[in-house]
Amino acid sequence: MLKKRLLERLRDLERDAGPRRARPTNETIDSILRHVGKILNTRQGSAPIAPDFGIPDFTDLAISFSQDSIPDIEEALRQVISKYEPRLADVKIGFDPQSDLRSAIAFKLEGRVEFGEKVMPVIFETLLTADGRLAVREEAL
Repeated sequence: MLKKRLLERLRDLERDAGPRRARPTNETIDSILRHVGKILNTRQGSAPIAPDFGIPDFTDLAISFSQDSIPDIEEALRQVISKYEPRLADVKIGFDPQSDLRSAIAFKLEGRVEFGEKVMPVIFETLLTADGRLAVREEAL
């Protein structure tokens, strides 16, 4: 499995015209993190090549958040990430109640990344803010 997406590899080739070398796993995780952030901050219907790329508009759900909306958000996030980020396997999304966050809803995204024979678990924290945007960051294991 490739560590970076095609456009990232092409940009790297332009910057470094020297001999190709193996990239560290941190670059792969960073690439996945950036791509998941792009997926989750794209609204479905705005990418002409794939109408289901991205997530539904969660603005109304974030403003009028209730426990009933959690499973819908979790499933929407899991489906789109599983479909559009193939480097991340066994994707699981879970609500992460955090009392110190008043204007955001937190979810934990768990999965694994394969590097040849090596398998690395990853955990990302996903915050759905009141304006409907999603922030994604890597959580330390």
